[in-house]
Amino acid sequence: MSDFGAFVARAAAEGELVVQPRMGIGDPAAMRAGLAAVSAAGVRAAGTITLDSFTRVGDHDAVRAALAAGDPLNGYPIVAYPPGTTREVVRGLVGDAFPVQVRHGSARPQDIVVALLDAGLHATEGGPLSYCLPYSRVPVAEAVRAWAESCLLLAGPRERGGRPHLESFGGCMMGQLCPPSLLVAISVLECLFFRQHGLGSVSLSYAQQTHPEQDAEAVLALRTLAAEHLSDVDWHVVVYTYMGVYPRTRRGATALLERAAELAVRTGAERLVVKTTAEAHRIPTVAENVTALRVASRAAARARRGGPVDDAGAPRPRALGRPVEDTGVLAEARALVEAVLDLAPDLGVALVRAVDRGYLDVPYCLHPDNAGRTRAVVDGSGRLRWSRTGSLPLSGLVENTGGGETTAADLLRSLSHVERTFDGADLQPIGFG
Repeated sequence: MSDFGAFVARAAAEGELVVQPRMGIGDPAAMRAGLAAVSAAGVRAAGTITLDSFTRVGDHDAVRAALAAGDPLNGYPIVAYPPGTTREVVRGLVGDAFPVQVRHGSARPQDIVVALLDAGLHATEGGPLSYCLPYSRVPVAEAVRAWAESCLLLAGPRERGGRPHLESFGGCMMGQLCPPSLLVAISVLECLFFRQHGLGSVSLSYAQQTHPEQDAEAVLALRTLAAEHLSDVDWHVVVYTYMGVYPRTRRGATALLERAAELAVRTGAERLVVKTTAEAHRIPTVAENVTALRVASRAAARARRGGPVDDAGAPRPRALGRPVEDTGVLAEARALVEAVLDLAPDLGVALVRAVDRGYLDVPYCLHPDNAGRTRAVVDGSGRLRWSRTGSLPLSGLVENTGGGETTAADLLRSLSHVERTFDGADLQPIGFG
């Protein structure tokens, strides 16, 4: 029996952060060996099967042609393999002590969901906006229908065993330069969509951005809204190590990962998706992924030892023990969520209308349905700010909008801010101080 949400809850109750790689290998034997290495890493880890780019867009003919030709794939083609092949990949590995999540990037994931269920797996991630706007040209209305069907498949008959879990990718829109309030709002809205379509175990995501205090504020805002809107389902928060232009030096990449682990501990997030020192250069090896898991787990343990404790002596998230500055992330995210919920009782209808009206408008996103009227920049303090809010329902909450166009130089500076900071700065050791 595999219950992804229960596994994460047990780890949190025992004061451990679940760490997870972003790993997918086309060859079944190599994929199994990778999962076995993660399972044996000596840390509280969840496994990952990340799918290839052909499967993500539903080009299964291209997958079969690549397999027939012996060409390498950049992930695991779960739909092309018979269910027995994937069952053999996870046989004896997946279970209560080691859940495995399928990650993919598909706007129309029904075939993927059927394949993972047939293989005895029950956890995946994505969402009708978060796997549509950044990665496809599929109309949002079509993606909403496809994800509604996929949720119903996941939440269907229980005779397969296991408990379905679905993670919103909404906290990772475009990887970078999307202000925290929109990331928080989309993650909450997608989890509400999942709940509406029968899922009782969900996770909300947030990708580390450009400023540690702003990130702490954002994750706490995410937890606040989740507690308000998802009290009748099991939920947890997953932090993603920075998804944008990554530091090129080993030292900078390691420090950024450690900061992500600290962010998770500070804010009570239960799970962390790691990145490796190879991210700026190539696809990481299994060994590099295992090393990253261990680095993150050690950083989280150091952060917990240095943080405040509650009345029972258990570690308490630093951000909950020391107030973070309120710069309006929660107020903005709440306004976005409430405005979308007011559009229609059905979340799918509301999401389509919200995108159409520009209530959810992702900066620099080129999807045809995205309004494209918002912009964001990294300001002088390193915080990610709105520079134009378009039709976002944030009147009275965001100042200094409606300015001039972001220049190419502004955009490049913002995109490279984290890379430059972590490759060039004299970073202080991780800890609570």
